[in-house]
Formats: sequence, C-alpha cells, structure tokens
Amino acid sequence: MNLFEETKFLMKKYGITANKNLGQNFLIDESVIIDACDSANINKEDLVIEIGPGLGTLTKYILERAGKVICVELDERMIDILKERFFLYQNFEIINEDILKVDLHKLIKEEKNENIKNVKIVANLPYYITTPIIMKLLEEELELESITVMIQKEVADRLIAIPGEKNTGAITYSVYYYASSEAIMEVPNSSFIPEPEVTSKVIKLNIRKEPVVTPKDKEKMFKIIKYAFTQKRKTLLNSLTNNKIFENKQQGIEILNSLQINENCRPEELTLEQFKKISDNL
Repeated sequence: MNLFEETKFLMKKYGITANKNLGQNFLIDESVIIDACDSANINKEDLVIEIGPGLGTLTKYILERAGKVICVELDERMIDILKERFFLYQNFEIINEDILKVDLHKLIKEEKNENIKNVKIVANLPYYITTPIIMKLLEEELELESITVMIQKEVADRLIAIPGEKNTGAITYSVYYYASSEAIMEVPNSSFIPEPEVTSKVIKLNIRKEPVVTPKDKEKMFKIIKYAFTQKRKTLLNSLTNNKIFENKQQGIEILNSLQINENCRPEELTLEQFKKISDNL
C-alpha cells in the first residue's frame, strides 16, 4: 500500500475529510517526507515537536528517528486516530491544543534530560496561520536547534530572503535576526489530498546562538521595521514619518543622511544593520 492508498484508507476508515477551516491538506508523497526528515537531521538525542500532525503521515517517519516526539494537534478528530496508530511507540505523546496557546518553554524544560539534548520543530503548517506560528517559535527564544517546515512557497521565499534583496517584508528581517535559513525543496500541489491551489516549499531555519545585530532596544528596532513596511510603494522616509517614528520629515532626512542612507530609498533596500543604526539613533 503506497502513501496515497494508505491516506485514502485512513480517511475512509475514520470518516475523515480535510477541514478547510484548519487549512488541512494531507501529504501523500513519501519522497517529500523522507527529504524533510533528512534535512531536519533527526536523531535519538532529539525531542521533535510536530505541529499539526493530521493523520500522522509525517509522524510515522519522525518516530523512527527521534528520541521523543510530541505532536500538538488542534483537530479533536485526529487525536484518537493518532493514539490508535502509534500506541506501540514509547516515544510518542500527543497534546490536543492550539500551538499558539501551548507553553513551549515549560514543555521543553520538562522534556530535556541526559538523553534528550536537542529540540527541533518539524511541521506541515496550515497556510492561513504560518506567520503567527513562526513568529511565536522565534520571538519566544526557545531552546530550539532548528525549525523545518513545509509552507506556501510565496511565504517561504519571503521568510528566507536576505534583507536588502528582493522579495523581502518585515518578517524577513525578524527571521534573519533569529535564524539562518535554507530552502530544501519545492513541493507541487499534486503531493497532497485535497490539492491546495498553491505550490509549497520545505524550508529549514537554523536558530542562531547569537543575534546578527545587537540593537540598544530590540523592540524599538522591530517596531521601526514593522512601520517601514506598512505602506506599500512608499519610501522609507515617508513611511517612518507618517507613522511618527520620525518627528517630522526633516528629522528623518538628517538621521538618514548621517547614516549614509539614501533618503529616497525603499525599506526593502535596507540591511538589518541599517535598521539597527536608525533605531539606535532615535
């Protein structure tokens, strides 16, 4: 029985259909799963937190490699299915909860021991809630080694872009601050049932041990970056002036000129270091 047949069998056995409200698309391409697990570099010293396991397609492969797997699943329909499928695995645990509400600091602290030394996130994330989940994982500064996720290609490309280059947004700078990133593979919509309307991409975020810049006030720097990108096609000067970051346009011109930043540039042209300098001068 191949993965497509197995998935159809499980859906029929348990009377399951994909929940559109939860952004469910079940992965049926085994090569994608193997490549994702390989790129995550999972071993017996790892605690893997899998977000949204669904029917457990990816879970099965992670369990064979990891020391401990904790699945966080919001859909109550999946809980008994997962428990029944993996009851023989001593390293399996499931939590029926919204990942955004889980105290991950507490969870990780309770699980780490002499046998479990590393914590990794692996997930096929729902498209509609990708950004909040990624930002929670990064901003809470958890004891994570890496985050390997499959997400919408368009979002993935923005997440792993290099600040100062094309296709960047405010989230690009946040991801770059906390992690180095790499693209693993593109995943066509034919790799899922039901087929999503978009192409997916597996990416890996390797959490930095030290941030790439050290602003005087991290929150202020990210506030400036956020406001810089709130108005599309506006120059950096106009965006920061309109959002009251600069008291007035003249102050903005003076600060940008002192930092040798073109007053007519757009926010996506700046590096993270340049945003740090603006923040430190306000």
